Amino acid sequence: MLVAESPGLVDGLLLMSYPLHPPGKPEQLRTAHFPKLNTPVMFVHGSRDPFGSLDEMRKAVKLIPARVELMEVEGAGHDLGRDQAGLAAKVAGAFLELQRA
Repeated sequence: MLVAESPGLVDGLLLMSYPLHPPGKPEQLRTAHFPKLNTPVMFVHGSRDPFGSLDEMRKAVKLIPARVELMEVEGAGHDLGRDQAGLAAKVAGAFLELQRA
């Protein structure tokens, strides 16, 4: 929310398991600030995250006018899975690519 109100504050946002809505309450979306985000954003989101499905995330990120990357972690919940071999390196590489684009 701070970055939406302060353009230029950072060069990019890396959001791990963004809580799109409270579990079981998809009508309470946390996206009001998305249309004001002009900073590149990368979301890393598990396919079983109760805070938002991948379909809900795909729809929500369309509200952001800046470059957006949605990295899907298959089979992971909100904790992104503790046994995800290589996930940190994959996320770091993709985030750096987003910054270069």
